[in-house]
Amino acid sequence: MHESAEPRSVVVAAALELFQAQGYDQTSVEQIARAAGVSRSTFFRQFGGKEDVVFADHEVLLTELRGFLAEGHDDPWAAVCEASERVYAHFAHDPEMARQRYQIVRQVPALREREIITVFRYERLFDEYLRSALPGIDPLDAVGFAALVTAVHNHVLRRLLRETKKVPVSTLQTALVDVRRRYGVGTDAVDSASDDVVVAVFPRSMPVAEITRRLGAELR
Repeated sequence: MHESAEPRSVVVAAALELFQAQGYDQTSVEQIARAAGVSRSTFFRQFGGKEDVVFADHEVLLTELRGFLAEGHDDPWAAVCEASERVYAHFAHDPEMARQRYQIVRQVPALREREIITVFRYERLFDEYLRSALPGIDPLDAVGFAALVTAVHNHVLRRLLRETKKVPVSTLQTALVDVRRRYGVGTDAVDSASDDVVVAVFPRSMPVAEITRRLGAELR
């Protein structure tokens, strides 16, 4: 077969079409490669197997989010929310392909299990980032916030995948503002002058690490 330089996205699209038309288990790597116009060896250089084709976007997104979070952010809680929004925006950009992938995953037990693992990888990434960005944070606060953001993200994403109408990223953004408020790390900052005296009152629900971060930011 002629070696083609087709991008990964072409292979993913061809695979999803075949999975939908004839079933995941009934589709071979050779059929995917042929439909995408690439050789079998090219397929395996790009993907480890059929499962990896289905979750290819997540691998790219996880790598991108690690880089984004590593840049350093003044407000770590906001950074986690923005990371969630970036993932959602990616799938909302092409909702039809996202819905196609979702239907395939729902039909195959092995893919559903892989999906659970993938969701946990996002949650763990957020958890680890908060622990590194907020020294001294209670581990329960870090894992709790990471889990809540991930759960809310998945709830809104499922609306996009199950409904035919558009569910804009602003829907998730509004939900995440409420997550921050409920978790006690909302954005209530008031502009201050350089000679202001800091008198701080914080909600009881606010994590100690966040109180420390805000006080430090004001006193610097």
